[in-house]
Amino acid sequence: MADTPFAFDDAGAYHRYMGRWSQAIGEKFLAWLNPSARLDWLEVGCGSGAFTQLIVEQARPASVIGIDPSSAQVEHAARTVTAPQAQFRIGSATELPFDAGTFDIVVSALVIHFIGDRPLAFREMLRVAKPGAMVCGYTWRKSPTIVDAPYGPLARAIVEVAGDVKTSPAVPEALPEGVRATLAAQGFEGIDTATIDVSQTFRDFEDYWISQTATFPHPVAKSAMALNDRDRERVRGILRATLPAAADGSITYASRASAFKARKPR
Repeated sequence: MADTPFAFDDAGAYHRYMGRWSQAIGEKFLAWLNPSARLDWLEVGCGSGAFTQLIVEQARPASVIGIDPSSAQVEHAARTVTAPQAQFRIGSATELPFDAGTFDIVVSALVIHFIGDRPLAFREMLRVAKPGAMVCGYTWRKSPTIVDAPYGPLARAIVEVAGDVKTSPAVPEALPEGVRATLAAQGFEGIDTATIDVSQTFRDFEDYWISQTATFPHPVAKSAMALNDRDRERVRGILRATLPAAADGSITYASRASAFKARKPR
């Protein structure tokens, strides 16, 4: 599967495409993390603010700052997450605009695989964390041969028909052993990883198809729409066979994420 550069400039469209999955995986991740209340959080790559809202609701932070390189995402997050504890600003994961030892928890949700220099990003997260603070996050499990993201079934069907598909990057840190190695190399302690499964149900096949191909211009969706009519119907046939409908016509399938948490040495 071919990787391709990808920018998130339409926050509303991205939320419609990934929102239900982000909500489900974020809730399970926070349950696994089980953080104390009244902590100061930094969210690296806040996107539309969906996970920031979960932090506010479930983790009861003293404060949470979300940063993202996209001004459109930051503006959307600031409009939609109105809790007084939350604020948003433009910023880069590899050059965090904060002093050393500022935050109790630094988190990254569904972002690590989009960061080009991940070791540098982890060093920056380590720098801005307080001594003993937690650095944590999660991303969809993915390798050159594994795609457990929500778009996985569609990507595999396109590969079966067309031989290749454009996707977001596959990085070592998207699997537990990869992120564990990177964290250890950057000086983290108490490294722990987990695999988190979430499922979503779609009303029928067309509801699923529209969610994957017509709500957001993801590279996999673009690959599907670039097929000729015959090949697109072949992809739909493969999906109908691999995502069988329940008696009521609904389709349910699971995706899987790799999660990590580690500590800055005291």
